[in-house]
Amino acid sequence: MNNEQNFELALNCFLLAGQIMMESGAETYRVEDTMLRMARSQNIEDAQSYVTPTGIILSLGKKQVTKITSIAARITDLHKIAKVNNVSRKLASQTITLEEAYDELKKIQKTNYFLPVHLQILAASVASSCFLVLSNGYWSDMPAAFVAGGVGFFVVTIIQEMTKVKFFSEFLAALVVGLIASLAVQFGLGKEMDKIIVGGVMPLVPGLIITNAVRDLMAGHFTAGIAKGAEAFLTAFAIGAGIALIVAS
Repeated sequence: MNNEQNFELALNCFLLAGQIMMESGAETYRVEDTMLRMARSQNIEDAQSYVTPTGIILSLGKKQVTKITSIAARITDLHKIAKVNNVSRKLASQTITLEEAYDELKKIQKTNYFLPVHLQILAASVASSCFLVLSNGYWSDMPAAFVAGGVGFFVVTIIQEMTKVKFFSEFLAALVVGLIASLAVQFGLGKEMDKIIVGGVMPLVPGLIITNAVRDLMAGHFTAGIAKGAEAFLTAFAIGAGIALIVAS
């Protein structure tokens, strides 16, 4: 492999690592740091990167080709982030070659590490019940929170898959959670509507996005921090609007 081909492979490898991390919910500064560490492991000292929530620009030097990739969708998949970090560490320690690292990254990108949907719904239901207890709710309200959280998560998953519009799916999911909580109280299956709602919407709350927004702002990535903060605000607004519509009716 000649020098030009080696740079092309390195550029594609590092860019793919950054793309997987951004699409999986990693912080902007972590993505940049990972790509630059991988570059330095190949004795490429003048690499430069610019990362935003919607795109990555990477160059391995002033005389080298610059590439850009778009980030079309962002989810929370910490397993993929950990996998990419592991590849980066192995590359930095010379445990694997650049070609092997690229092959591993392509496998990571194609692999779905999520649990089956029914297990995700069950986890959301259990989490909702636990959050109700943490909110000092009645233990007798746990079944209502269990159902509200599970159905809400199911709705947001299905609507997101159908429409690809995150705001709309979260609004409808919050609407369903509020409706279930209201019906549970009306039919004597729950006592505190507000606590049931709090527990039910917890799986929808953009906690990781808010955390990443603050961490990016603290790291000096103001564009990414503000963008993620705006995304978190829209999610919170969608949830609030759905609940408010039920409470006001």
